[in-house]
Amino acid sequence: MKYSINFSELVRQCVDRLNESGVDALGALFDLTSQRLVRLALAITRNQHDAEDAVQTALARIASRPLLLKPSLSPWAYLLQIVRNEALLIARHKRRCVSSENLNDLLVKCPVDELDREETYRAIWSALRTLPPEQAEVVTLKIWEDMTFVQIGEILELSPNTAASRYQYGMNKLSKALAKERQETRR
Repeated sequence: MKYSINFSELVRQCVDRLNESGVDALGALFDLTSQRLVRLALAITRNQHDAEDAVQTALARIASRPLLLKPSLSPWAYLLQIVRNEALLIARHKRRCVSSENLNDLLVKCPVDELDREETYRAIWSALRTLPPEQAEVVTLKIWEDMTFVQIGEILELSPNTAASRYQYGMNKLSKALAKERQETRR
């Protein structure tokens, strides 16, 4: 019998180790969550370096207070909120957003023979950068983190209906942008 464990439970286990072992266990939490956290922060800041800074700042806060995540019923959701808040602070302090040139670094690397897939990922990330940050973060959490609108609403401090609405508007804009991209590619 194969035992399956979800991502939230893996985060909970890392948090438990962090509470038992202190900062020495922070590396495991970083290894497990950093790619996903940077992806969310990038949807908000629109800049790879700023996204990484947001994650680093959030994890530094946890390093200085290892018990920060312990009382949370959902440490993964709480960690997402912490990173989101850091990313929003960085975005507010930036006068203009600089687009990331390394969005592909956030995606799982595709084998060389899957060039079409890589081009599709690039087109999706390019289109995602055109969305307002409020829509981009909901789309990111829904698609890549496979969260429900209730969970997204809790993290972003929105009603589930508002999260669903932002997702719908974002997906409509993404569909139009990708259709336009395909038409331009065919010419």
